[in-house]
Amino acid sequence: MNEVKVIEVFMNTTKIGRIAMTPDSLCAFEYDPVYQSFGNSISPFQLPIKSEVFIARRTPFNGGFGVFDDSLPDGWGNFILDRYLKTKDINPAKLTVLQRLALIGSTGRGGLEYRPDYSQTAKDETVDFNKLASEAEKNLTSDYDGTSLDELYKYAGSSGGAKPKVFVKLEGKEWLVKFKATIDPVNVGEIEYNYSLLAKKCGIIMPETKLFEGKYFGVERFDRTPNGKIHTISAAGLLNADYRVPSLDYGDLLQLCHILTKNMEEVYALFRQMVFNIAIKNRDDHAKNFSFQLINGEWKLSPAYDLLPGSGFNGFHTTTINNSGEPTTNDILAVAAKVGLNKQRTTEIMQEINMLVENKAKI
Repeated sequence: MNEVKVIEVFMNTTKIGRIAMTPDSLCAFEYDPVYQSFGNSISPFQLPIKSEVFIARRTPFNGGFGVFDDSLPDGWGNFILDRYLKTKDINPAKLTVLQRLALIGSTGRGGLEYRPDYSQTAKDETVDFNKLASEAEKNLTSDYDGTSLDELYKYAGSSGGAKPKVFVKLEGKEWLVKFKATIDPVNVGEIEYNYSLLAKKCGIIMPETKLFEGKYFGVERFDRTPNGKIHTISAAGLLNADYRVPSLDYGDLLQLCHILTKNMEEVYALFRQMVFNIAIKNRDDHAKNFSFQLINGEWKLSPAYDLLPGSGFNGFHTTTINNSGEPTTNDILAVAAKVGLNKQRTTEIMQEINMLVENKAKI
């Protein structure tokens, strides 16, 4: 693969800045002077708007910045990308962060794009989900023969998360569609779809969700609009937090939400999501499963995603609640009180969600 010495960062055709590598393989970033004169920080805590060359830390993002790491695949996407590169006689272990950003180019999650752009995408809107699901399953088993990787890479090479998934465009809408992982129940798509409906009933803001072919869970991408892409950054990216291990408490998240959005209603929305996760036993609530979006110059909590029961770190919540991985009602109220939420209102939210979740379990 071509050597990449500088990556230019864009957002909806606007040049944001550029990234280079230091001699000891750390990313160095500086804002474009024109953007600096009118733009917003793309990562307020790590990359404030000012004339400075910012140098990344070695960890937790392998010498990169969290905001750019959010654009890169992880888990399943990395698995497909690395396997695809090997078929092209490229050793993925030798790629720099800049080369990986160039491979993502304009296809990454969120609103940031990278040039040079070496990305590949599927062009047509006719998608055979059964075929893609079958190929994804083969890649996770010994049945893999390397013959169908080009197509799967175009659909899945920029995806995040651990489970098999693809990005598709259908009838003008862009979707993330998930497939069954090896350990999942056969009806995992239907399960996640039903929990998305329950989440909406519980007052949680979610994108449109759909079951494709009656079994593949799909969610409309909330980082795409008819007017352009929306800059989106995870809590892990904002705080330089390692999402692979417990690194946050919901108290931290709620305070982050308040500081960033300056809107207590956004904090209540995140609190509602926390209570829902606890009620349905979604313990895979790591730092990349919460995101914020820059919309018209203001930061907002993103719509919720990945809401279904899941095991966390050693069976406990990956994001703790009042420093507990198995919280009590008092822990939940303590976290709410620390950020200044009204006790009566938070109690009502808890009662509402617990009742709706309990009633679903009785059906």
